Amino acid sequence: MRPAIVYLHGFNSSPRSQKANELKAWLPDLNPDIDLLVPELGFDPRRAYQRACDTLTSVAGRPLGLIGSSLGGYYATALSQQFGLRAALINPAIYPYELLHDYLGPQHNPYTGERYTLTTDHMEALKALEPGPIKRPENLFLLLQTGDETLDYREALRRHPHSPCWIQAGGDHRFQNFEVVVPAILSFLGMART
Repeated sequence: MRPAIVYLHGFNSSPRSQKANELKAWLPDLNPDIDLLVPELGFDPRRAYQRACDTLTSVAGRPLGLIGSSLGGYYATALSQQFGLRAALINPAIYPYELLHDYLGPQHNPYTGERYTLTTDHMEALKALEPGPIKRPENLFLLLQTGDETLDYREALRRHPHSPCWIQAGGDHRFQNFEVVVPAILSFLGMART
């Protein structure tokens, strides 16, 4: 049965993001048997989480893994706990309901062209998805760069002290030299070509 990876993009991003496109380009060489699914999450946290759940349900019964970037890393953490899946978290947002509070008001998604208003209700919805104490820290693989200009990488280390991690000096929020860590992600997800 073909394994599947569900990639969850970040805030004001989309399936057309650079990392999603890079994964689509690299996976056939690393393991052509993997199906990559990248749902359009949108800005509403409830809808985003439901879309992620629906995507996982669509490939239920197959070997599954998650990759989440930034806000997608927050969703991937909650989904990992809910479904018992392994998840690679790339510069993950740990408390997005605090981080995004400064972004309340009119927003524009440069990938989709969508204009919307980010509200305190959205922050409450994000907080409601907080998975609480992590029961299976070994299911989370942190990929962090110390030069992340949006998130303090140390916050992820404090939140997930018992999870395996890959820390690179420098870099940025986008995660520079992403291709270097993709084989390690596949290995962690149990999807490296044998």
